[in-house]
Amino acid sequence: MLAADKLQLQSTLKQQATALKEKEFNLHHNNFMTVGTQAAVLAGLDVTMFIEFQPPPNNEWAFVIIPRTLKFVYYVLITSAFCANILVVAQTTILSVLGSSLALRGTDGSMMTATDGLYHERNQVFEAFGHGLLLTIGSVVMCVWLHLHWEASLVCCAISVWTILKMRSTYYRIIKKFDFDESLTVNFDDIFSGPAAIQGVPMSM
Repeated sequence: MLAADKLQLQSTLKQQATALKEKEFNLHHNNFMTVGTQAAVLAGLDVTMFIEFQPPPNNEWAFVIIPRTLKFVYYVLITSAFCANILVVAQTTILSVLGSSLALRGTDGSMMTATDGLYHERNQVFEAFGHGLLLTIGSVVMCVWLHLHWEASLVCCAISVWTILKMRSTYYRIIKKFDFDESLTVNFDDIFSGPAAIQGVPMSM
């Protein structure tokens, strides 16, 4: 009787501990889906800017080297922006599919491994998304110099640069506001390694 009660208690602890970890898993999963959706929108914008943009002929410029240089920089920026955003879409899709599969269908402790895996991958995904966003705005700077007169180009360029600087300052302000010490976060190791005795699945490199 006591043995049966012990097994039931361990099973209950496992279920409740896994449910707690599932909340963290859902948080990271939803964050990745949000970033992936925004990256897909930016990738569509980048494709439109690449295909639909028709720069004026080089012979309309006094010096041919100027439009050729601007076009070169523009197409490098817009292509890099598209690739960065597509990379984010690919990363978030793979993490969502494989992470959910491991968490639900893996062996005992897979929820822990899947959650920690999503957490460790988040920086690379967010960094790629930031690069795609900045490259898209940078391509706008080149676009206005190719398409508009110098007065309008100067104003639009100033607005674009101000946007980049504002995004940078906003990023650091928000990071500072919501920053926290990782060592003081809620840790479930005492539950997983204690009565519930849940062992994580080693992550393959």
